[in-house]
Amino acid sequence: MMSKKKETLGRQKIPMVRIKKETHRQVTFSKRRAGLFKKASELCTLCGAEIGIIVYSPAKKPFSFGHPSVESVLDRYLSRNNLSITQTEKPQGNAAASSGVLNVELTQIVSQLEEEKKKGQAMADMRKANAVRWSMTNWWERPVEEMSMVQLREMKSALEELWKIVVSETSMARQLGLRM
Repeated sequence: MMSKKKETLGRQKIPMVRIKKETHRQVTFSKRRAGLFKKASELCTLCGAEIGIIVYSPAKKPFSFGHPSVESVLDRYLSRNNLSITQTEKPQGNAAASSGVLNVELTQIVSQLEEEKKKGQAMADMRKANAVRWSMTNWWERPVEEMSMVQLREMKSALEELWKIVVSETSMARQLGLRM
């Protein structure tokens, strides 16, 4: 059996050379800038780091990211303020506790989202399989008298499967309703 060739580069390592085509260079810059700013934001959130980033697009347009702000980070850098660690630390009371709680909640929500995506994909696969099996016809609208015994058995199993899905979805909705 022939294996399929991968169509995209995905996360493969690509050489760092100047991209010749202007539009491709602009798209690549935009994606990398967004990724860089996202990583910087995560670092600020998780570690409480103060970060300032300034990047220039191929069109020489500046883009910046700063936490708490680019100006405060630049002022601190330019003034070379050598404060001790204790002087620069922020009060850790509720901020650290709420940050930890928020990180735990975020992790739980992300895992729930991944589970829901998996369930959605499974349901989409089931719909595709059922569409092929029933050839895109509305089998539930057909008169029962016109169906063969095999079709009736398939209809019965499909209705039982549908019933299981309905019961599962309603119990899930009830659980989500209790958490809210």
